[in-house]
Amino acid sequence: MTNFKLFIFDLDGVLTESSEQHFLAWKKLSDELGISIDEKFNDQLKGISRMDSLERILANGGIAENYSKKQKEDLAARKNEYYVSMISQFTEENLNDGVRELFSKLKKHNILIAIGSASKNAPLLLKKLNIEKYIDYIVNPKNLKSKPAPDIFLNAANKWSIEPRDCVGIEDSVSGISSIKSAGMFAIGIGDQKVLNQADIVYKQTKEVNLLDLLK
Repeated sequence: MTNFKLFIFDLDGVLTESSEQHFLAWKKLSDELGISIDEKFNDQLKGISRMDSLERILANGGIAENYSKKQKEDLAARKNEYYVSMISQFTEENLNDGVRELFSKLKKHNILIAIGSASKNAPLLLKKLNIEKYIDYIVNPKNLKSKPAPDIFLNAANKWSIEPRDCVGIEDSVSGISSIKSAGMFAIGIGDQKVLNQADIVYKQTKEVNLLDLLK
C-alpha cells in the first residue's frame, strides 16, 4: 500500500465549479476598464493569484503602467466584490459529484485533507458547500508565491511535517499541476489528459477518482 498521508485539493474546478464566476467577475471588471477578455484568455488565469491575474489582464490591455500599486489593489478588491456576490448564492448543491464520498473514504483511511487554493475566499466557499467538517487545514495564500510555485502545496505538508512524497495534490489547471510536481508530490489532474499531461494520473471529473487504486 502507498503511504499517502495528506491529500491537498484545489477548490475551483475540483470541488465546485466556481471558475465561471471568477471569469464573469474578471470580465465585468475588464469591460469597465475597456479591456476585452474571453474564456480562452481566462484559461491562463486559472490557479494563479488575484493580483497576478489582474496584472495579466492589465498587460493584455496595454495599460499595466497606468495604475499605482494602491490602484491595482483597489481594482482587485472590486473584482473580489463581484465574485463574492456571485458565490454568495452557492449551496451544497454546488458541490461537485463524488466529493463528499471521496472525503469520507479519506477519513476512513485516516488521511488528512487540506485545501490548497490561490483563492482567499476558500473559507466562505467551504461553508457554503457544507464540507467544513472534513477539512483539516486551509492554506492561507496571502504571503505565499502563486502557482506554479510549489509554496501553497508545501505549506500544507509543512503543517504536519509530512514528506512531499507522502502527499497527493489534486488540480484542474496547468499551473496547479506544475505546482504539485515542483513540490515533489503525486499529482492528480481533473480535466483533459492532453492539457494536464504533467500529472501522474488524470480523471475527467472528481467523482472518478478511485482512492483504492491510488493507495495500491
